[in-house]
Amino acid sequence: MSGKITRKEVEHVARLARLELSEGEKDLMTGQLDRILGYMDKLNELETGGVEPTSHVIPMVNVMRDDEAKPSLSPDDALANAPDRETPYFRVPRIIED
Repeated sequence: MSGKITRKEVEHVARLARLELSEGEKDLMTGQLDRILGYMDKLNELETGGVEPTSHVIPMVNVMRDDEAKPSLSPDDALANAPDRETPYFRVPRIIED
């Protein structure tokens, strides 16, 4: 039986993802991905015509509190544990080269 995914496709995806896979890992990934795609085929056989689209399988409500303005930290408190500061800012290493 021919699989849904080939070893060559696994190697291609690994290269795109910048993953170095051993020969054994390539074989393992080919088998696992093939089983996943086979399961997707099984799911595609289900009749879903009368099912409402949902983002969650159970009803959910927003559990976050309302956004309220509150007093913030003072600059001195915010910078109290900064390893390097240049008042009133955090000092960080330069990462952009000239």
